[in-house]
Amino acid sequence: MVLNSSAPEGKDTKYARYEHERRFLLTDPPLEEVVRTVEIEDRYLSGTRVRLRRAVTVSDDAATSTVYKLTQKIPRADGSPGLITTFYLDVSEYETFSRLPGHCLDKTRVSVPPLGIDCFSGPLAGLYLAEAEFDTQADMDAFVPPGFVVADVTSDVRFTGGQLAVTGRSDLRETLAEYRIILAD
Repeated sequence: MVLNSSAPEGKDTKYARYEHERRFLLTDPPLEEVVRTVEIEDRYLSGTRVRLRRAVTVSDDAATSTVYKLTQKIPRADGSPGLITTFYLDVSEYETFSRLPGHCLDKTRVSVPPLGIDCFSGPLAGLYLAEAEFDTQADMDAFVPPGFVVADVTSDVRFTGGQLAVTGRSDLRETLAEYRIILAD
């Protein structure tokens, strides 16, 4: 596996793990099958491969839980997922990192097993991306996506979070048109 890593030979996996993930483009999420909802705010720190995340899980009984994470993703040479390193933060640490310059991305993630489906807001409203995570490469390769999937966009770097955070409405409209999806105004 060729990664876009600057780590010395053999050190790139000392603290990271391989991310076995596929991403899919949808026209509409199957909302009747949702088992969990998480409101996510991502900040992609400028000049880095690092993402700061606040994820608030909302349950039916109005209880919430919040998780703060700092994640580095090092993609494979083809742009698909490669190595991932994540660590959890407390509120104070999160607030410190949140002062760094970056580009924000807001979305609601709904769990429709085996997929997590991101429903974007702001300039990306109308974009729906699903992802499936796997324990092994073999499991990932064997996965057959459900019929409502429009396309597998795992290696399309335009659909990575860091790229979407800087994508405007008109660029999104052009990209989706390549997949025969017309974005409503």
